[in-house]
Amino acid sequence: MNITLAIDDEDLRRVRRIAQQRGTSVQQLIREHLRSMVDNRSAEERGSALLALMERHPGRSGGRKVRRQEAYEERT
Repeated sequence: MNITLAIDDEDLRRVRRIAQQRGTSVQQLIREHLRSMVDNRSAEERGSALLALMERHPGRSGGRKVRRQEAYEERT
């Protein structure tokens, strides 16, 4: 099913940036968010799935510790 959304230009620009950083599309981000809203799994099952995801995608820090401020700074 296709739907049409009205999204603020600034919000869409920011979401596009997030999608690009994650190597995905805005459409995929929206799908994943909607799925998570209707996910009926228990907290334990979701936690296990999250841990498995973290193991499959360990990130790119190379073990370097990232400060909280760094993590929230907007990249241009």
